[in-house]
Amino acid sequence: MPPDRDRKRRNRPAPRQRPLPEGDTFYTPHAGPLRHTVERRSAVPLLVLHNAPRWTLPVTMAVVFIVGLLAAGVVGAVLLAALGGFFGWLAFLAWPNLRSRDRAMRVAVILILLSLGILQSGLF
Repeated sequence: MPPDRDRKRRNRPAPRQRPLPEGDTFYTPHAGPLRHTVERRSAVPLLVLHNAPRWTLPVTMAVVFIVGLLAAGVVGAVLLAALGGFFGWLAFLAWPNLRSRDRAMRVAVILILLSLGILQSGLF
């Protein structure tokens, strides 16, 4: 490797990572065994999402949603159902901290995505 390129790499600042949210733990205190298991298994994927560039998640979700609407048959249905499952996972994790109207909105979005997936599958 040429010396100029090597020197440029050494002078390059380390990539910035966003700080973690405030608090001592990722887990809900006094939670049942199901919530504790889901939160424990979700810790690594949530950290990966947290450390990804901010634009990655919304762009990926928008692409999956648009392709799910445009793709006919099973492919579109699976993409929309996967997006609904992803929103369901995030809603489950956030549920204890949500107000009633926030919970209703998340349930409505999940039901709409799953309904669109059923319609896209051609079953109805």
